[in-house]
Amino acid sequence: MQIEFVNIDILILVLAATIDYVIGDPVEWLHPVQVMGWLISGYVNLVTDQLVARFSPQIMKMLGVILGMTMIGGSGAIAWLIVITAAKFNLVLAIAISSILLAACFAGRSLRDAAESVLKVLATGNLEAARQELSRYVGRDTDDLDEVEILRAVLETVTENSIDGVTSPLFYALVGTALFDFGGVALAIAYKAASTLDSMVGYHEAPYTDLGWFSAKTDDVLTWLPCRLTVLTLALVSRKSIYVWKICDRDARQDPSPNSGWSECVYAAILQVQLGGDNRYRGFVKSKPLLGDAIQAITPLKIIQALQLTRICFLIWLGLAITALCA
Repeated sequence: MQIEFVNIDILILVLAATIDYVIGDPVEWLHPVQVMGWLISGYVNLVTDQLVARFSPQIMKMLGVILGMTMIGGSGAIAWLIVITAAKFNLVLAIAISSILLAACFAGRSLRDAAESVLKVLATGNLEAARQELSRYVGRDTDDLDEVEILRAVLETVTENSIDGVTSPLFYALVGTALFDFGGVALAIAYKAASTLDSMVGYHEAPYTDLGWFSAKTDDVLTWLPCRLTVLTLALVSRKSIYVWKICDRDARQDPSPNSGWSECVYAAILQVQLGGDNRYRGFVKSKPLLGDAIQAITPLKIIQALQLTRICFLIWLGLAITALCA
């Protein structure tokens, strides 16, 4: 029976990867992250609008812990229960649901589509339209960005989100698959909840300073290992692993984030470009450390190459996992 479930889990992994690559996330479909977002927003609105004035920072941190643990654990448990329940009625239905849920955790196609949509508009020479298109995907101000800064913004978005949206969900899907039946879906969804929490409340500013502390730290911890494994994999793929590691060791540590500096720097080193610098958020300038050496300029081709590197890493991990599970 265990062998049968291993084969089923392998099928789910392959189907999910294929769905993400071919279809991605159709806008008309209800996405698990949307549901997570509604629940998180409802909780945050309740706390910040009605309770924030009544509680101390310590209580707010505790409320943040409750939010984080409930969303992460609850999301994974609910996804697993849905699939297990479906399996009791029809195994094919369970495989279909699992594959769709797991595909929703992978953002490879969405990341590629976002990058290509900006590059397509930029290729027309209409900077204003390119700025507007870019603003759909980044948090920084885009109103006065020139072509060079637009390309840097796209590449930084691709390199940072490749870890959060592609390799980390795959890592937890593989771990879950190795641990228990339909575990890949459960752990990938749980990680997605942690990532969503971080993006929504994990800010170092009011009103999320205390409420979002647990979510930010949890996402940092959960992403740490898959981030380093991604760096190692890409360094080996580049065939200049020592050089890449030296650049990352030199520059990535300067970033206040324990993960985003590494995720951006490994791509910068391989592509021989420089990321980081000054960005504006709601009118305020935020300086990030420079990552990599500006040996070559950032071009649309470099962005396509970054997407290809992410895809190669994804396929290597998937191939190794399938080989191990079949052994």
